[in-house]
Amino acid sequence: MAAVRRRVVVTGRVQGVFFRDSTRREARRRRVSGWVTNRADGSVEAVFEGEPDAVDGLVAWTRRGPVRARVDTHAVTEEEPTGETGFAVV
Repeated sequence: MAAVRRRVVVTGRVQGVFFRDSTRREARRRRVSGWVTNRADGSVEAVFEGEPDAVDGLVAWTRRGPVRARVDTHAVTEEEPTGETGFAVV
């Protein structure tokens, strides 16, 4: 099955609640590549690339995030895969 790529931007209480590290752990558990970062506007942005079911599961997980997070908005954009390997917190 061909890889897919999704870019996710979440807002709310998503910084200072281990959102990035929790996303990294979830991505590795699901064998999804990509990265996650805090943005200057207080949101979190992530790119996920891998098997469609794994990526979809991770995208769904980001709708709620870790226990202390509160996700107010959740935007997902489909992109062409670029061959990401590994998963980084940047």
